Amino acid sequence: MFEARHLRVLRAVAATGSLSAAARELGITQPAVSQQIRALEQAAGTPLLARDGRSVRTTEAGRVLARHADGVLAALGAAEAEVAAIAGLRAGQVRLASFPSGSSRLVPAALAALRDRHPGVRVSLTEAEPPRSVELLRAGACDIALAFHYPAAGDEEAWPGLEVRPVRADRLVGLLPAGHPHADAEEVALRELADDPWIAGCPRCREQLERVCAAEGFAPRVDFATDDYPAVVGLVGAGLGVAVLPELALESVRHDGTRVVPVTPPTRREIVALTLPGLVRVPAVAALLRALAEDGGAPPSGGADTAGPGTPTGE
Repeated sequence: MFEARHLRVLRAVAATGSLSAAARELGITQPAVSQQIRALEQAAGTPLLARDGRSVRTTEAGRVLARHADGVLAALGAAEAEVAAIAGLRAGQVRLASFPSGSSRLVPAALAALRDRHPGVRVSLTEAEPPRSVELLRAGACDIALAFHYPAAGDEEAWPGLEVRPVRADRLVGLLPAGHPHADAEEVALRELADDPWIAGCPRCREQLERVCAAEGFAPRVDFATDDYPAVVGLVGAGLGVAVLPELALESVRHDGTRVVPVTPPTRREIVALTLPGLVRVPAVAALLRALAEDGGAPPSGGADTAGPGTPTGE
């Protein structure tokens, strides 16, 4: 196997025509040059240099190897520079998978902070709800996956073998039509909505709704189900039912004719960033994990977290 250091010596000898001149150019001793040439000839299985009086010249094999050494050493230098840039966060790319409400609220703030700190790092974004986002991570199709689970409802998610970083606790709130009897209440118990038609969200969110309602002694009558949060808000605003949504989903969606009301029993989902243990040591991945936790996790000023009971949306 040819070593880069041996190729550098051969290239210097071929360029200068002398072992001593090559030694001076490389800043090493002449015996060291001779030793490395012998090692390279042993690896090649053929002589690479021939003496010509006080000088040396390359054999045919030496000329071929010296010619290829230029490209090999140039590629190696470029690779070293690129790796150094990645290690120093002057470059690098991270593939992120996020569920839609995370993409609209958590991700932009985190990416803006990451760009301010490390402008050379690039992030690509794919939208996927868990568990699909976790499948993408395990399959190597992304480097970080944003996911969530519902600890209060016993929906403890098992992510064996993955690195789990907390990002944000996301409270679930009631969304009622403006003319609903409880629209201006300080809070509303879910059982008081037992006779209302319901608008359900994504499949996992609907399962969570049904579990919580069952614990309160009723099964919600779901008239419509959609994983499009603006559609849920629009249906509620049109007076077609009530819904329970994560506050995060409401931070970027406003619609006339709805009210946000805290619900009891209180429920939340935990948002986490997941990655493979080996990727935590990659500087760009570690930087994005830090940005998601520090900059994406805090509710923005003026968001739903600051809204009081019966807060109208979009009015």
